[in-house]
Amino acid sequence: MEIAVLNIQGKETGRKVTLNDSVFAIEPNDHAIYLDTKQFMANQRQGTHKTKERGEIAGSTRKIKRQKGTGTARAGSIKNPLFRGGGRIFGPKPRYYGFKLNKKVKELARKSALSYKASSNNIIVLEDFSFETPKTREFIRIGDNLNISNKKSLIVLPEQNKNIYLSSRNVQGIEVVTAGELNTYNIMKASTLILVESAVDVLHSTF
Repeated sequence: MEIAVLNIQGKETGRKVTLNDSVFAIEPNDHAIYLDTKQFMANQRQGTHKTKERGEIAGSTRKIKRQKGTGTARAGSIKNPLFRGGGRIFGPKPRYYGFKLNKKVKELARKSALSYKASSNNIIVLEDFSFETPKTREFIRIGDNLNISNKKSLIVLPEQNKNIYLSSRNVQGIEVVTAGELNTYNIMKASTLILVESAVDVLHSTF
């Protein structure tokens, strides 16, 4: 499919970019998208949660009351989980939440996500641009010209550009990534996907 290339004023440049059907027009696989998104979110979890069990609670180990004759249940330790301040039964322990996912499944998930965006006409191709210095005001103006100011948008660059990244950092709803950092979660989360013209070739060569 062909998409017109826009300039930073939001107007057509007269050029068109052809998006490879093998990347942007496949039959989407929802389960692959689910697995890749699940793995991405699982990898974000620190897994440092921890509660103290009865053996880790500070306190006396003496028997708190006699075994029989009290009319209540027997109890041998103030650290008993049944008492307030005692240890917790089967509480969370530090663990790693990540899991293995085959590269081909991850690639299929990204292609599926890109195909969803292309089929719903939510992809914009923007000509290459740069800033000499970080300028948030200029970046906001570009967003206004492209009508993405009130939408969650993802701008994909061919490579790292510090000035563009710093310019976008305080703009709510717009995220800037490189083509190599693109993942299924970010693609699906964004309402509009803005591909810088040079990034299209990087995506074609990657997939």
